[in-house]
Amino acid sequence: MPLECSKCGVYACYTGKLDKIPKHCPMRTEEEIYKKSIEEYEKNFIRKIALNAARVEAEGYLRWTRIEETIEFAKRCGFKKIGIAFCIGLRNEARILTDILEKNGFDVCSVVCKSGSIPKERLGLKDSEKVKPGRYEVICNPIAQAMLLNKENTDLNIILGLCVGHDTLFIMYSKAPVTCLAVKDRVLAHNPLGAIYTSYHYYKKKLYEEHSNRKQ
Repeated sequence: MPLECSKCGVYACYTGKLDKIPKHCPMRTEEEIYKKSIEEYEKNFIRKIALNAARVEAEGYLRWTRIEETIEFAKRCGFKKIGIAFCIGLRNEARILTDILEKNGFDVCSVVCKSGSIPKERLGLKDSEKVKPGRYEVICNPIAQAMLLNKENTDLNIILGLCVGHDTLFIMYSKAPVTCLAVKDRVLAHNPLGAIYTSYHYYKKKLYEEHSNRKQ
């Protein structure tokens, strides 16, 4: 059976009513994985992150903004040097975030997505595939962003507005733990859940029909 937690109508894992666990639930079929996950939490660094994440969740619940939660989490974990991997389109936001973090006592390193100024043609992209054909465009370079922050030995890296896929590569190459402050969604003011909340009316056709019928 595939993993289908998003289709569950019980969520016994959340309620604690373990006698209600569905037969196909991984809590029944994958006990060994849960055992191994507990063993991972026994590791000192992993335990520190997990404990402080839970404490910040509890203390900041419905009180703290995401930025406040990030600051509290980093302080409780003892992180001193924070990296910011940001999109060029959010450079003003990155400047403000840097100022906030520095005023809260952190050393901050930041790297913009276009760092390296590598033309898109270098990856094999055609001119017709550019955002604006006929113009000089460079790739987003999340691998270099991660490598530069790795060299700085950051304790925690923050993603600020990286595009879909670019954030994937950054997470893959970052040696430090990664948290996301904001994701890229130019249409919805960087609030992608807006499409989910309107998926049965305003965005119904776009999400359920147009994309499913689009040729690959």
